[in-house]
Amino acid sequence: MSILKLENLTYSYDSSKTKVLNDITYEFEKGKVYAIVGKSGAGKTTLLSLLSGLTTPTSGKIMFDNKDISKIDRYKYRSQCVGVIFQSFNLLPHLTAVENVVLSMDISHKKIKHKKENALSLLSKVEIDENKAKRRILKLSGGEQQRVAIARALSYNPDIILADEPTGNLDLETQDEVISIFKKLAYEESKCVIIVTHSPTVAESADERYLLSSIN
Repeated sequence: MSILKLENLTYSYDSSKTKVLNDITYEFEKGKVYAIVGKSGAGKTTLLSLLSGLTTPTSGKIMFDNKDISKIDRYKYRSQCVGVIFQSFNLLPHLTAVENVVLSMDISHKKIKHKKENALSLLSKVEIDENKAKRRILKLSGGEQQRVAIARALSYNPDIILADEPTGNLDLETQDEVISIFKKLAYEESKCVIIVTHSPTVAESADERYLLSSIN
């Protein structure tokens, strides 16, 4: 059963009648890894922004758990139902790894007991030990920072993980490790993992691939 469904989704910028995305219908299920692929300018990042609730469709619907996200609390959806991972990590550099994860818990407003202990457990799950968890972000490697970003996205236990080029800044070995983490999240924790990627390796590792074609 689908957790996220696109129904005739269309998007165009306010200043232009040119459509970036046109009449997309697709379903995403829990327990699977999806890759969104396509040439630059095809609208991959725009689609991710729409799925995360940061952008509103020009027409069509995005259904989360059979509810139109335009008709539910958008803040709650963004801060509790979907976890977003960015290519540039978007971590707060003056905080430690564990502090970044705890802050995400605070922002979600979910009732989470023993936040620091839970944060350390999440970081351990992505192979960040307690010593590294207590380091400031700039003291960690790029691969380690991406692992922290994944733990942060998991901090409020969302059903959906959205990742925008999550391996774009990583070497091949670290890329494989991050892919492995995403697969475990899907297969062992029944998350719906949606990855925008240019990497053929990442795309081939996904259970399903959705090709976005440029409209113009």
